[in-house]
Amino acid sequence: MTTRFERYVAIGDSSTEGLEDPDGAGGYRGWANRLAERIAGIQGGLLYANLGVRGKRAREIREEQLGPALEMKPDLATIFAGSNDMIDRGFDPDALLADLVRMMRALIETGTVVLTFTLPDLTGVMPIGRLLSRRVKAMNDAIKAASAKTGARLVDFAAESVGSDPRLWTEDRFHVNAEGHARIAAALGQALALPGSDDTWRLPLPGIDGRSRLTRWSETWRWYRHHLFGRAWPGRASAELLRAKRPRMEPFPANTADAAL
Repeated sequence: MTTRFERYVAIGDSSTEGLEDPDGAGGYRGWANRLAERIAGIQGGLLYANLGVRGKRAREIREEQLGPALEMKPDLATIFAGSNDMIDRGFDPDALLADLVRMMRALIETGTVVLTFTLPDLTGVMPIGRLLSRRVKAMNDAIKAASAKTGARLVDFAAESVGSDPRLWTEDRFHVNAEGHARIAAALGQALALPGSDDTWRLPLPGIDGRSRLTRWSETWRWYRHHLFGRAWPGRASAELLRAKRPRMEPFPANTADAAL
């Protein structure tokens, strides 16, 4: 029998917030909204909050979002943290592990089902992906260890080659695009055994990357100039923009089109 979820809260950084998956109304949709849409479509409704804020590190997510999340008494929670820690010069995987364990354990001890996931290999996605590979692995190891310690459900995108397809990523190479968000939501839905779920999210994208060598070189140069040399790292927003897009647990309407996906 499928478990019914009444109260879903998502905590995390820009990935949870939904960058870069435009909702058509000036905001962002994202995998957390898509998962909420799927659940609401199946059940006919859901209470949902999204506390994700771009640029936040795991410690900040724990200090700023965990308390409000617990007060909402969710029966389902998603936690994704570590991406902003991973690109910091002083990245400490042990500290990340400790923060993840505290967040997961605090929610699970109240009876909440907790979902999380790892990052895929970024070697073929980002120009400096190979240089970041050890940090990505350390981040993923912390996420997997925290899940094993607490019983959080894990979707291991690091084990799925499709996540490394550049066509699932935006120009900044740090955020997935709409199709990437859709696949994350589908994978989380399968982890929850939602009706209609399957493993088609694992399938490779059709066709091949048809960009010429010159086009790829040009895109790489623009990335270095804008996102590395220009220090325009994604998720680094001015203080007035750093707020949760859905800070209260509110009814989320069913989306019958998404329920069929």
